[in-house]
Amino acid sequence: MINPHTLIAIVTVGVSILAFQNRELFNKCLMYPYGITRKNDQWYRLITHAFIHADWMHLLFNMIALWSFGNAVFNYFAITTSSPSMYFFIMYFLAILFSSIPDLTKHKNDMYYSSLGASGAVSAVIFFNILLDPWSMILIFFIPCPGIIFGVVYLIYSNYMGKRGGGNISHDAHFYGAVFGLLYPLFVEPSIYMNFIHRLLNPSW
Repeated sequence: MINPHTLIAIVTVGVSILAFQNRELFNKCLMYPYGITRKNDQWYRLITHAFIHADWMHLLFNMIALWSFGNAVFNYFAITTSSPSMYFFIMYFLAILFSSIPDLTKHKNDMYYSSLGASGAVSAVIFFNILLDPWSMILIFFIPCPGIIFGVVYLIYSNYMGKRGGGNISHDAHFYGAVFGLLYPLFVEPSIYMNFIHRLLNPSW
């Protein structure tokens, strides 16, 4: 049976490719806070924006990250829950919604703002993985970096850029997606936090 992160990646790649070729579909799927708050029939954008991407590099980066880190998260759910796929899907889709809230409220009156991409949900997967093993290595432009260090820098940078504003990159989605990945275990297996502290204080190198 296909695992959930692979299925999500396949669907995302398929929808993104269709959107590359169909501008009308692309525009309908965008995260567009101005349209969502003014039309009752556009709430679907809170989800659909995570299945389209700006270009091939944007798509490949997110899907490689999802596939790479999703496996460890899924395996954790397989050990700690009776329905690992369900818990993964719930986490992923709630992360999309949770990471969209700041944009929805901040840009609801900006008719020129839109965003897209799975970065918020993928950030949740990455940060859940950091909870599982804070000293695991993450490749940043092919340079290995401990997950905990990457996580701290990522949160600081995303928070700073989100407050600074400007551009169509949703740094708020990155930040809140990551935060959601850190919070989701509260509803699944809170003991993960004790494991995180133990691993953090006892690096395996």
